[in-house]
Amino acid sequence: MHLERVTLILEIVGQKDVATVADICAHSDLPKPTVYRLVQDLVAVGLLEPVARGTFSIGLRLKQITHREQSDRALLDIIGPALKQAAAQYGSAFFLSRLRGKSVEIIHVETPQTGVSYLHPGLGKRPLHACSCSKAVAAFSPDLFLTSEMEGRLRAYTEFTLTSVQDLEAEFETIRKRGFAECVEEIERGMCSVAAPLAPDGPGATLSIGATGSVRVFTPAFRARLGPEITQIARDMSANLGWDAAQDAKKSG
Repeated sequence: MHLERVTLILEIVGQKDVATVADICAHSDLPKPTVYRLVQDLVAVGLLEPVARGTFSIGLRLKQITHREQSDRALLDIIGPALKQAAAQYGSAFFLSRLRGKSVEIIHVETPQTGVSYLHPGLGKRPLHACSCSKAVAAFSPDLFLTSEMEGRLRAYTEFTLTSVQDLEAEFETIRKRGFAECVEEIERGMCSVAAPLAPDGPGATLSIGATGSVRVFTPAFRARLGPEITQIARDMSANLGWDAAQDAKKSG
């Protein structure tokens, strides 16, 4: 649908502040000729504006329409300090991820400055079925992921990666019940992570925070303790962004 494609492009550019045609293609799964044509249409009506050759930002016309800023930079102004504090407290790398188009991407990492050793998760897109950051988002967005068409197409990164849609759906149900997701050597041997969405619905369900470490440090007991604590940190962030109040008002209305 034409309108859905246009909306997806605007969401991707809005979240990244500036985005190239390649960025949009990577996060929308749209072919380059289609993206280029739609971007030019959006520029023509003032919804996007070029900032460099092949690079675009939200246009003045759309900025005047919107009322809230949810760009990466604006979110990090609020979320960044809490992630930094958590990294120091737990001695592990903490990350922020968000749904970008049809994929989940780690957009920021805070590392401990205490001299302890840690594992850095890296930045960029993560598979929806093999990372805690993406599973935490996917579990609360059931209409976006895991159709029967994906069966047999999920890559096994290690022998622990879940590649069955049925198995993933069962895990997503567990994530929804306990509030956080785990990744135990599913994307890389020896590496674990725990993540939770900022909220179970609304804009907070499209972002997740989490921590990563080695299997030696992230034992089952440690993950069982860390999961609820990360979930609480995530809820506090959501409240600081004003999203909990907005959701409560929507439900009561």
